[in-house]
Amino acid sequence: MTRKTIPAAVLSVCAEIAANRETHATLDSLFIYAGASGDPPLGSKPAKALAWLRVTNKDDSVKPLDVLGRLIENYMEAPPNPNRWGDDQSEKEIRERITNVLAQCELQYVKGGKIVSALGMPSRTLEEFIGDRDLSSIDEEFSRALKNVEASPREAVSAASNILECVCKVYIAEEGLDVPAKQDLKPIWTVVRKHLGFDPGTIEDRDLQQILSGLISITEGIGALRTHASSAHGAGQKIYKLEARHARLAIHSAHTVALFILESWQKKKQVI
Repeated sequence: MTRKTIPAAVLSVCAEIAANRETHATLDSLFIYAGASGDPPLGSKPAKALAWLRVTNKDDSVKPLDVLGRLIENYMEAPPNPNRWGDDQSEKEIRERITNVLAQCELQYVKGGKIVSALGMPSRTLEEFIGDRDLSSIDEEFSRALKNVEASPREAVSAASNILECVCKVYIAEEGLDVPAKQDLKPIWTVVRKHLGFDPGTIEDRDLQQILSGLISITEGIGALRTHASSAHGAGQKIYKLEARHARLAIHSAHTVALFILESWQKKKQVI
């Protein structure tokens, strides 16, 4: 996975904002919390902030964009507080300034202290999240799907299935498993669940058997719903009256399955 550094324009703007809004003590605390590399540099607050981010860019042991995300998280998400920075408008201007400079560098801020690519390649970004077991960012992807529920239940169902497919494909690739001929959710999910041992027949506890059997049915049902009722393959001859509640059911179910796969995968790694 390619290591991405903080672009010069972003580095300059964010260092300036941090220096203007923090004391020396809070600036040190903020950068340490964000995971910036090394000890606090000497000099004025602007010089310190700029130098610290440049050192972080050069440190191959950290991900500079992750540091940046944590650094600006409070500036981007804190509730308006007129007593903090003077007035609400100044907070708004700061957020707009950060958003604009990120956009100039084809980046965007995502809630939760994440900096992601603004290019039209969300699946690649999701693959990175999954490969890193970045559960908070995967949660954000499901949150995006939920935002489409009322306006477009079909699109939301398609997104839920796409996330599950991506989880399964990343698992298959990283584990070096044979890729099935068909790339739909059901066949790739079958490969993953078998490799992870999601087989009700091998579990003695009957309650867990029922839950695992239900998990299998749910996943295959999500894939089938995407095929038959979502926007992914067209509505076909039969018109599904897909409602927001159906889309929510699919999204929440897919979220449960995705996290169970990732947690089971992590457990398998620890055992090995």
